[in-house]
Amino acid sequence: MLSVIVILSIGVVAHAQTPSATPALTPSLEKDFFKNFLKDQKAIWTAPFHLDRDDAKWLVPGSIGTMALITTDRMTGDEIAEFDGPRNASRIISYSGSTYGVGLMAGTFYVVGRKTHNSRARETGILSAEAILDSVVVVTALKGITARGRPHSGIDRSEFFDGRRSFPSGHSIQAWSAATIVANEYHSHPLVQVAAYGIASAVSVARFTGGNHYLSDVLVGSALGYGIGQYLYRAHHRVSTHATMSGAEEDIADSRYPFIAPRFNHRTHEYGATLTWSF
Repeated sequence: MLSVIVILSIGVVAHAQTPSATPALTPSLEKDFFKNFLKDQKAIWTAPFHLDRDDAKWLVPGSIGTMALITTDRMTGDEIAEFDGPRNASRIISYSGSTYGVGLMAGTFYVVGRKTHNSRARETGILSAEAILDSVVVVTALKGITARGRPHSGIDRSEFFDGRRSFPSGHSIQAWSAATIVANEYHSHPLVQVAAYGIASAVSVARFTGGNHYLSDVLVGSALGYGIGQYLYRAHHRVSTHATMSGAEEDIADSRYPFIAPRFNHRTHEYGATLTWSF
């Protein structure tokens, strides 16, 4: 029980810890990447020492739910193993949460952002890459500590401290950490948020239906990924895309709808309109 509380507290406090806003663009996120990564790791691993009463509303039910799933994991895992139908589809969907899959997504955002001078896309790529790296370190350590048997590992399946690497799900933590960054960056675009979280959810479900993980594996992996993504966005997000705009203008530029404003000059007899639509 204690180990479950420690693991879940990483996600809870990573979500709760919110450093002060970072000054815009000085220095760049690229230059600060590894320095920020080290700060992330310190915040994540010291999270259990920063719990407070407000965290209990997430930690207590989360711990109880995780323990309930762990207790029934072998039964649910054996049940899903009897169905071969979802295996191929699950394997294909799982690629989206692999290191290659999420890495490609982060790289695409960054390259497109650099090529088109889109600060938001560029930041999405950088923070997604940082979230993935943080997730890999966290999940690798936790897998080594818990050493849980996978559903297909024979008589010792689902057992902890058995030299295996099932708990938590690496695909789930990576998919959710990257999805949370994308959803926060494009918070004014519900369809982007639905797509990001939808893909992450599909990856988590696929890891179970594909017989790679137990339900508790994907639940904890998803929770940790979400917490890491929330922490990174709040710690390192920089409002730089519209730094020279007023508050009202920035709201307009961030709108998911186009904004049309009239423009006219009596002296030169020029009349027209401007269209602003940023996403």
